[in-house]
Amino acid sequence: MQTKNRNEKIRKRQSRRARVRTSIDRSERVWLTVYRSARHIYAQLDDPESGKTLATVSTRQKGVAGELSDAGTGNVAAAKAVGTAIAKVAKEKDITKVVFNRNGFLYHGRVKALADAAREAGLEF
Repeated sequence: MQTKNRNEKIRKRQSRRARVRTSIDRSERVWLTVYRSARHIYAQLDDPESGKTLATVSTRQKGVAGELSDAGTGNVAAAKAVGTAIAKVAKEKDITKVVFNRNGFLYHGRVKALADAAREAGLEF
């Protein structure tokens, strides 16, 4: 990939991230923040008032990675497993309503799969 195209892609994501962040900052609910890389996907629950991370789940953790087949950790099935796991952790901490922070990533593919799995497991957003 050419450097010019890569820089444009990064700039667009950062622009989306800033735009989404302004609407999320107004909410007092716990944030469900998502980050994805080429190989893994990460989800964490953040408390906006204290600025602390309450819980985190990723495909790098043994509990989640053990459930996945040999297909890998950078796919939709892995994202669904992370979504279900983060919802389970949230329920243990008595969190039912969250704000979904897609962190500038498009709501498509793995990000959407994680969100849908978290909703099915009981989180409201």
